[in-house]
Parts: sequence; C-alpha cells; structure tokens
Amino acid sequence: MSRWPLPEPMRAALDAAERAAAAGEVPIGAVVVKDGQVIAAAHNTPRDGHDPTAHAEVLAIRAAAALLGQERLTGCDLWVTLEPCAMCAGAIVHARLDRVYYAASDPKGGAVEHGARVFDAPGCLHRPEVYSGIGEAEAAGLLREFFRARR
Repeated sequence: MSRWPLPEPMRAALDAAERAAAAGEVPIGAVVVKDGQVIAAAHNTPRDGHDPTAHAEVLAIRAAAALLGQERLTGCDLWVTLEPCAMCAGAIVHARLDRVYYAASDPKGGAVEHGARVFDAPGCLHRPEVYSGIGEAEAAGLLREFFRARR
C-alpha cells in the first residue's frame, strides 16, 4: 500500500482495475480527467468483448471523446494503472492528451518508458507529460494476485 493517500483519479482507475479482475479480465483501469473531474472510466475488456483493442486506455479515451463530442482531448489527462502499451500510447498521441499518469511500470509490454518509447520517437506528433509510480504498489499487487490465482 502507498504511504500517502492516492489522488482520486488513480483511486478511480484502481477501482476500475478491480472491476476488471472481478470480470476475469487483466486488472487494468483507466480514467480521463478534465478540469479536475473524472469524465470517463474504463477497464480492460478484450476477453469479454472479443476485441483485442479493448484496453482500458482506449475505452476511456473513446468514452471521453464521445462525451465531449470531439476527437481531441486537449485539456484532459489520462490516469492508468499500468504503463501503456504501444497501441495505447498511439491512441494517447492521437487524442492529444496533456498528461499521462501511470501506476506500475511494464518492462515487457510498456511503450512509454520501456520498449518502443512511443512518445520519444522522432515522428511522434504529440508528447504528453508523463508521471509514473503513483499507486504502483496497489496496481502491481492487483496484477500479481490476478496472475497468481491463474497459475
């Protein structure tokens, strides 16, 4: 557990991750925040929806864009429980999110500070500010428990 209270958006993302785990999905949750308010929340649903693109980040971005009636999410931040993969990092770029906050690093599949480092690529059209490690212990614990129960 964190030594400090978690910011509300990360708590909401972790709550979404817990819902994913309860549904048998990999426990990853994401929320989009605008003007300090959570405007969209989602969790992974690729198995349930038979959709390999149904990652929490993509679903939260889609919901926020629909709510705002626009494809650009400038003025919005994404809070997610795991370092985004290359697909999700690409969606973040195209959505023009201002900031990305993620809890746990993903050395195998992450593409922000690991792997492809999408935001650092020379051809990247937009580079959000990135903050990592917020709620890392909680997010990593959810993932460990989820996979431990399946081994």
